[in-house]
Amino acid sequence: GQNHGQSSPGQLRSLPCAVNAWKESYLCFSVLPVKSLFLLFLTVTVFLSTLTPKFYFALTVTSSFISGLIFVFEWWHFRKYGTSFIEQVSVSHLRPLIGGAENSPPAPAAFSAGENETSRQNMPECKVWRNPLNLFRGAEYSRYMWVTGKEPLTYYDMNLSAQDHQNFFTCDTDALRPSDTVMQKAWRERNPQARIKAAYQALELNNEIRSGFFPYYSCATAYVLLAEEEATTIVDAEKYFKQALKAGEMIYRKSQNCHSQSPQHEAQLRRDTNVLVYVKRRLAMCARKLGRIREAVKMMRDLMKEFPLLSMLNIHENLLEALLELQAYADVQAVLAKYDDISLPKSAAICYTAALLKARAVSERFSPETASKRGLSTAEINAVEAIHRAVEFNPHVPKYLLEMKSLVLPPEHILKRGDSEAVAYAFFHLQHWKRIEGALNLLHCTWEGTFRMIPYPLEKGHLFYPYPSCTETADRELLPTFHEVSVYPQKELPFFIHFTAGLCSFSAMLALLTHQFPELMVIFAKAVTCGIFGSFEVHGEVCSSQSHACGA
Repeated sequence: GQNHGQSSPGQLRSLPCAVNAWKESYLCFSVLPVKSLFLLFLTVTVFLSTLTPKFYFALTVTSSFISGLIFVFEWWHFRKYGTSFIEQVSVSHLRPLIGGAENSPPAPAAFSAGENETSRQNMPECKVWRNPLNLFRGAEYSRYMWVTGKEPLTYYDMNLSAQDHQNFFTCDTDALRPSDTVMQKAWRERNPQARIKAAYQALELNNEIRSGFFPYYSCATAYVLLAEEEATTIVDAEKYFKQALKAGEMIYRKSQNCHSQSPQHEAQLRRDTNVLVYVKRRLAMCARKLGRIREAVKMMRDLMKEFPLLSMLNIHENLLEALLELQAYADVQAVLAKYDDISLPKSAAICYTAALLKARAVSERFSPETASKRGLSTAEINAVEAIHRAVEFNPHVPKYLLEMKSLVLPPEHILKRGDSEAVAYAFFHLQHWKRIEGALNLLHCTWEGTFRMIPYPLEKGHLFYPYPSCTETADRELLPTFHEVSVYPQKELPFFIHFTAGLCSFSAMLALLTHQFPELMVIFAKAVTCGIFGSFEVHGEVCSSQSHACGA
């Protein structure tokens, strides 16, 4: 009982002997595979030494061709999707087989709504906004498609517009109005002709029920749809919108009188308000496109004054563009003073218009050679800082303003700080930058200096929050496929593109040398093979001597 847990002296003396015996037995068993592997390599060496130069030439050419195909496919996949195909396959398919997925906890089969919301908040979110200056489908987008044969809008963009229309132009009381019920289905239709047909059907029903339960009701949303999609010119669209305005004002006054009666009437008033604001805004845009700029400015000011709580619709961006067309720069500055506030969300229109006004004060006399000699004046420093601020907010815009990238028609939705917003801004504001002499020259000389001020790799921003990493994916959904999406920051090429390019070049060089100097390349190949397998021969002799010792 006293010696429990202790070793006797005899047991301690026999312990080294047991360890040595275990080592010898392990060495004997480990030598056998190494010896067989050495014999295999010896056989391969003998086989390779009998090959002709034609075989080595065919081998190198085939290797170069296959690696070249892989390189081209990897490059295409990276340019289209922004990722390496080989890395994507290895992560999604090979890692679970190797066992990389065992370290991560298994995902539950179903998530609750709260868990989904929590995970959604933790992920970086890229919010898509309605383009304040979006074009007319029938009068502009469709005409572009007829001329070029290219679809300017993506399915994702049009689907977002359909959701907007359902949110703005429908409510729970639509079931009481047969024409609104038809329009509710029309906004969900994917086929444009089916939507137009439904709008005419709603107008016919509207004429039939004028003497019924809603004697003062007129279907304004049907005219809105016809103005957006059937009208092939801005003049025709304006006519439809004027009819929609007449009908919308009538039903809006009716809703105002009874909105306090029930929650349903309040929802109906919100819907009718949305319709009225939408129609007035589009009428102002029609006037702007038809050259009646002052009339458009007055309509926008009246609309902002009548509905001040609807600033989220960004009507001030329409006003800014119209005032720039009038060259009313004092009025533009007044609008910026109100909306370029730290507490309000920014946009490319706000930041770049502020930069344009400050550049206007110095751009005419600005010269990079003179500035390098005497230094920048206070006004020039303010202009350069404004440009740096705008470029940090959206770094895609300068390439479009400087015409380093080609423009396409802007989408109906944009992503703040993304390429879609840059396309929308430059499409309407490039003419205003060209009108101010020297503004584009100042932008060209100073915009790239912004990136020396932003910490890389963008963990922190300088004047704004860090640039989001999810803009590329959203912009590819919003912009047409024939447009090359601008990516910021530029992604480094994946490892496998470098690897396949190097392998293709090396194989091609070996094929060329084998074709030019076949005998020398065969001697070189045999020398390399003997050098590689010579170490295995030495190791095999050592293993053989150790195996004899084990046998002894």
